[in-house]
Amino acid sequence: MSEYTIIRLGHQGDGIAEGPVFAPMTLPGEVVSGTLDGNRLRDMRIVTPSDDRVSAPCRHYKSCGGCQLQHASDAFVAEWKLGVVRQALAAQGLEAEFRPIVTSAPQTRRRASLSVKRTKKGAMAGFHARGSDVIIQIPDCQLLNPDLIAAIPVAEKLATIGGSRKGELSVLVTLSEVGLDIAVSGGKELDEPLRLALSAETETHKLARLAWDGEVIGQREPPVQRFGKALVAPPPGAFMQATPDGEAALLAAVKEIVGNASQVADLFAGCGTFALPLAERAEVHAVEGEAAMVAALDLGWRRAGGLKKVTHEARDLFRRPLMPDELRKFDAVVIDPPRAGAEAQVKELAGSEVPKIAFVSCNPVTFARDARILTEAGFKLHCVQVVDQFRWSAHVELVAYFTGKQG
Repeated sequence: MSEYTIIRLGHQGDGIAEGPVFAPMTLPGEVVSGTLDGNRLRDMRIVTPSDDRVSAPCRHYKSCGGCQLQHASDAFVAEWKLGVVRQALAAQGLEAEFRPIVTSAPQTRRRASLSVKRTKKGAMAGFHARGSDVIIQIPDCQLLNPDLIAAIPVAEKLATIGGSRKGELSVLVTLSEVGLDIAVSGGKELDEPLRLALSAETETHKLARLAWDGEVIGQREPPVQRFGKALVAPPPGAFMQATPDGEAALLAAVKEIVGNASQVADLFAGCGTFALPLAERAEVHAVEGEAAMVAALDLGWRRAGGLKKVTHEARDLFRRPLMPDELRKFDAVVIDPPRAGAEAQVKELAGSEVPKIAFVSCNPVTFARDARILTEAGFKLHCVQVVDQFRWSAHVELVAYFTGKQG
């Protein structure tokens, strides 16, 4: 076996030695030995450990691919994630003030996509092994809320009813205010016997809702989520933030940036994560590409009390971004695009006179690209709040504060 010194971590959390050689579950400064398989080390042994190395809190960590960084101290992970954002900005010639990172606690993930497969004796559910399609069972997972762990047997039962021995089910489980909200994909095609069997499971396990390939099979109660004063029932599988504390941190940063603005546009609004709490103080125009999510937002607003006016539209902001003349009436814009960023919309924002922007991002690289478009147009990047709600993963989220050309 050859020895290698780890120089840095890559964006996926793997250690990288000269070559490059990739070594999972290692840290900068460590000397490791192993067998080189292509450009990855196998059968590794830590020769010289880092002072930042800790014992993984979860017994599944070595085999499960759900987490990448449990072997590193919390302080190291926090500084590394801040560094990922700093490096992305520096690559675009940008810098900013950084607020202290906010990290979600263990066992607070309120949604998980479980991989589930039928077996000869029943079914098994969990996460994939690292770099493999093998399913690892996770009864003592330290990442998920215990109520999600309790849903694993339900996911397995659904696979015995509607899964195939040849394929794999994806079972998205979300905690709602009234119980489990489950959305299944990849199962058998629905027929009447399967529909009846699944409907019975909804009652047996007292599920708030069960959806199968996008079709609602059973719903005991609307699976509502609380966004400020509003209760919203998102459509099956709709995006939402991973932890309550992570969502609260993002919202707090957005609220601080928006301040006393009276007219706010919320772009890529989803089901109202930001729009509905902001409506407690401002009139909000929410724009989202998925019509079902817009409908859920609107119903939540109509049923809530004490909120200011919320208008909305279902609109593809990649193909039809809001133009500068449409943005003219807003004194603050919130934008929360998917991982690909929002280059088309950001170019129109860059040509606008919007006084301030709260930019929420889950991808530092595309964020930095979009930030450069804004700054080159005269906007100023003031500060960045990094939020680590995907604890022990390589995933990074942030909120950035921009002021307009006159700011």
